[in-house]
Amino acid sequence: MEELRFGVIGPGGRGSLASCVEEVDPASRLVAAADVVPAALERFRNRHGAECFVTADYRELVTRDDLDGVFVCSPDHLHESHAIAALEAGKAVYLEKPIAITIEGADRILETAMRTGSRLYLGHNMRYFPAILEMKRLIDAGRIGRLEAVWCRHFVGIGGDAYFKDWHSQRENTTGLLLQKGAHDIDVIHWLAGSYSQAVVAMGKLSVYNRATRREPGETGSVSIDSRNWPPLAATDYSPQIDIEDHNMVLMQLANGVQASYVQCHYTPDYWRNYTFIGTEGRIENFGDSGSCEIRLYATRSGGHSEPDETIELRPEAGSHGGSDPAIVRSFVEFLRDGTPPNTSPVAARHAVAAGVVATDSLRTDNALRRVPPLSSEIEAYFTDGQKR
Repeated sequence: MEELRFGVIGPGGRGSLASCVEEVDPASRLVAAADVVPAALERFRNRHGAECFVTADYRELVTRDDLDGVFVCSPDHLHESHAIAALEAGKAVYLEKPIAITIEGADRILETAMRTGSRLYLGHNMRYFPAILEMKRLIDAGRIGRLEAVWCRHFVGIGGDAYFKDWHSQRENTTGLLLQKGAHDIDVIHWLAGSYSQAVVAMGKLSVYNRATRREPGETGSVSIDSRNWPPLAATDYSPQIDIEDHNMVLMQLANGVQASYVQCHYTPDYWRNYTFIGTEGRIENFGDSGSCEIRLYATRSGGHSEPDETIELRPEAGSHGGSDPAIVRSFVEFLRDGTPPNTSPVAARHAVAAGVVATDSLRTDNALRRVPPLSSEIEAYFTDGQKR
């Protein structure tokens, strides 16, 4: 196979998934990285070779002639500028979710990809979680009849460690966690329900981390996911500025009539998602969302709590994020090589962000209904047709 050469913007943190490209495709190479943190570039070279190109300026990376594609894994508020620069340079782009932190930013990225013809792939890796795929299979097979309602409870046990000690804690960098963290779940709800949100209404608040002990402005923080960081208010090194909510709730009206709810809490002791899909002939829900987990199907009426009619047990798969990272990177490479349609969708990523943006506006103002702005029909058709010029 022809060799494909990739660079990564933001190799530290989430950017580590770019390393999967060499594992899933023997003819692919990760050869360049851009980051403003020197230590991240040093680790990249230690792993991928001293001959790799590294730079603190992403523009030097995207304009290189020897790169076929770029993984954009930088902080959320930089996705728009980094993705557009790579697309304008003619590079295929793997863009980590969320696509952007504003609707306008998401639409600019889509328009740029369509105008330039550069390939755009969205990193919504939950579309490759075995639990999500199994629930989609059951719904599509009609096992619970016609889907009518979706509930999702998201227990974010790492909330304090991951989102209130670094750049995530400020609205200017994320818009809010209902968008940043919720983009995953809103996208899954849309995908399995087969439709996008038309209207939303939301409530939320900053209820715990507003009372947290902060480090001094200018003092460098250290983000470490550690189960010993409990209870949340025992820690003393939270971000100097916290203006995002730690508890969010949104109701969604989808275009096909399905109604959904999503609840997210960042100070729970456990970390997982529980989806419940209810149809006209039963319901399914997951216990555990990656690794060892199970899907329970209820299709017999009972007078109280009962055992499920069927339990589907799922075992851990190799690779980070329950095996979804290697799977989604493999899909990206296959999309570039032969146009294999992926599970993910730039249009769906935009609609997840759009729902999150208007829901965040609702919860921060009057808690009233908000309409989700539609996407240009021309742009939607371009991506639905597989990005064919």
